[in-house]
Amino acid sequence: MKTKLLLVLSLSVAIIGTSCVSQKKYKAQVSSFETLNAQYTKKQGDLNACENAKANYLKQIEDLNRQLADLNKEQTYLKTNNTVVLNQLEALSVITGTQAESIKKSMENIGMKDAYIQGLQTSLAQKDSLNMALVMNLKGAIGNLDDKDINIKVDKGVVFIDISDKLLFKSGSYDVTDKAHEVLGKVALVLKNQPNMEFMVEGHTDNVSFKKGDLLDNWDLSVKRSTTIVRLLQTKYGLDPSKIIAAGRSEYQPLTSNSSADGKASNRRTRIVILPQLDQFFKLLEKK
Repeated sequence: MKTKLLLVLSLSVAIIGTSCVSQKKYKAQVSSFETLNAQYTKKQGDLNACENAKANYLKQIEDLNRQLADLNKEQTYLKTNNTVVLNQLEALSVITGTQAESIKKSMENIGMKDAYIQGLQTSLAQKDSLNMALVMNLKGAIGNLDDKDINIKVDKGVVFIDISDKLLFKSGSYDVTDKAHEVLGKVALVLKNQPNMEFMVEGHTDNVSFKKGDLLDNWDLSVKRSTTIVRLLQTKYGLDPSKIIAAGRSEYQPLTSNSSADGKASNRRTRIVILPQLDQFFKLLEKK
């Protein structure tokens, strides 16, 4: 009887021990799964952001192509109309030498307009390709920072980088945080590889009245924050100061309503605007 009792106790201890080991393994597997799932969710979010940027970009291209198509239709109509009129005049033998020369010049102008449209189309395609490549490079350099703290987008052919004030500055101050150096270093690395691009650094605030020390109001705060970032980009990261513009927007260019704490937080930001290169368009216009 005692032997049977000892055997049952031994089996119970073995089963309990096995259960403990399995429970530990199970918890480890669950933890590993949760970590991998969080990483997957983050990557999926990054992918969705890229897809949204791509969709906006394609919409802009579609609008531009529609405008070009309208111009091409107008050009075709003018060519056809002028040819018909010229043939009719020649058939009636009532056209003078001066009139013929005038019509000839009109036809030449249409040809020049066609070349002008083609040049614009090429320039637009080049600019859009550069913008998309720049956005992808910036997103790759920034890495996995929260989209609430930094947002990169293309709007109407212009690249915008919005960085929250809590990421860059100490509260109610234009003194930068330690995190600011890391973020600005990554952005500066991409901008430095585009030496011909000009950009503007804008300071933005919410609508809460502010006065502290040498800062008189939100205008002062926004400008001071802008010039602080500009100096860092120039002195610490080596960006060409002749390509940089510093600007303060105060509270007058909000992203959203200031009626909530989240809205105010979104509006307190520093925006870096990559300015479009218009030289190629000006050159085309000068030819006209």
